[in-house]
Amino acid sequence: MTTTHPFGLIGAGLGLRRALLPALQTSVPDSINFFEVSPENWVGVGGHLGKLFRSLTERHRFVAHGLALSLGGPAPLDTAFLRELKQFLDYHDFALYTEHLSFCSDEGHFYDLYPIPFTEQAVKHVAGRLRRAQDILERPIALENASYYVQPPQAEMDELNFINAVLSEADCHLHLDVNNIYVNSVNHGYDPVNFLRGLPGERIVYGHVAGHDLEPSGLIIDTHGQNTIAPVWDLLAEAYRCFGLFPTLVERDSNIPPLAELLVEVEQIHTLQQHHVDCLGTQNISEAAA
Repeated sequence: MTTTHPFGLIGAGLGLRRALLPALQTSVPDSINFFEVSPENWVGVGGHLGKLFRSLTERHRFVAHGLALSLGGPAPLDTAFLRELKQFLDYHDFALYTEHLSFCSDEGHFYDLYPIPFTEQAVKHVAGRLRRAQDILERPIALENASYYVQPPQAEMDELNFINAVLSEADCHLHLDVNNIYVNSVNHGYDPVNFLRGLPGERIVYGHVAGHDLEPSGLIIDTHGQNTIAPVWDLLAEAYRCFGLFPTLVERDSNIPPLAELLVEVEQIHTLQQHHVDCLGTQNISEAAA
């Protein structure tokens, strides 16, 4: 399959975790079109593990999905980290770098992702920090819609309007996490399809699907520790109907099963993409994505 994707991504991807390296060492299944890693887990890694990682980035397309930039945080941007990150992204020729629309630090790192107040001031704050980070990295940053569990204080707008305002103010790409839409829709009581349809599809660079944990209280926790459930797959199919095809990746961060089990979900992405093509009556994925 070929597409005219601005970052050269196609089809279906998989989040690369260290537990998967032995199974991928000799060969990568054809169904995996690209990988994603969190650079914080790989910057500075050397020795045998670093060589193995380099052997994969030399042969396959990679994207970076950051955890620690804290674009919505109050503390100054960590410019030393950004410069180290730039070297890493350049060395491995990463296709794209994305970050969460959230914050995770103040006077130190919190090791969690927290929601930003949905205010006009926060829109300008995030957009300004994103532009500064892009200048240092010398590459665009796409923002991912984040999951959250407590309504941000002093909100002046809802989540959807806030995301759209930040994307517009920063004029940046959207990293669409379909599972996060579903998680937030359950936890905060809104219609996920209406929310999805309100997003700017023309800004999507790639998508995520993942699993989550259901608490006895009914709260959903975005753990990426389970298989993707049917309503999330349905929402991904709706996203393809609304916006056309876009590359999509399976995230799994805990309870990591054997590679063969993860490939079932990768193949499910391919199946949904092909179904979209068949419904349109086009000849291939490229036509559907054009």
